[in-house]
Amino acid sequence: MQVLPTHIGANTKECPPLGKLIVLTGPSGVGKGTLMNAILQRYPELHYSVSATTRSPRPGEVNGKNYHFITRSEFEKLVTQGEFLEWAEFAGNFYGTPREAVLNHIQSGKLVVLEIELEGARQIRHTFPSALSIFILPPSFAELEKRIRGRGQDTEEAISRRLNRAEEEIAAADEFNLQIINGDFEEALQEIEKAIFH
Repeated sequence: MQVLPTHIGANTKECPPLGKLIVLTGPSGVGKGTLMNAILQRYPELHYSVSATTRSPRPGEVNGKNYHFITRSEFEKLVTQGEFLEWAEFAGNFYGTPREAVLNHIQSGKLVVLEIELEGARQIRHTFPSALSIFILPPSFAELEKRIRGRGQDTEEAISRRLNRAEEEIAAADEFNLQIINGDFEEALQEIEKAIFH
């Protein structure tokens, strides 16, 4: 795992704290994406930063809306050019947050929301200590496994990898400003709303 150099995005002159950066993280299968979509539907003034990834699109995913789907070599080139605010490798694929768009939106006073993996969220906490970081937890590990299997998108090997990774990620929950359990969807949603707007 490579870590982004700490100077990227860390210069306060470059990014005055006009807007706000909100980071949503948690293990795979916990429902981050579903919660994020519901928040964005309710609050169109929020700006969702679309991540870049080297993984293949899942059924129904749209390039430029769900992710920017790019090749591994394209991704590596952007890393060397310092074009990501954070990036990490997860389940054999790269994921990263395009830097310029996020900084521009924050500078113009917008609330920018990121839904990213743990490693990237840690990088953001380092480069943007003022960011609000929210960790989404499953009601139980058994429920998380059920949700991951219920997707029907992964091989047994990939499921096993995701579950092992999830255990490590859940252990890091207290590194973040707020921990929210996604047991009752509406309750979790209200807690996120409160954290962002109050």
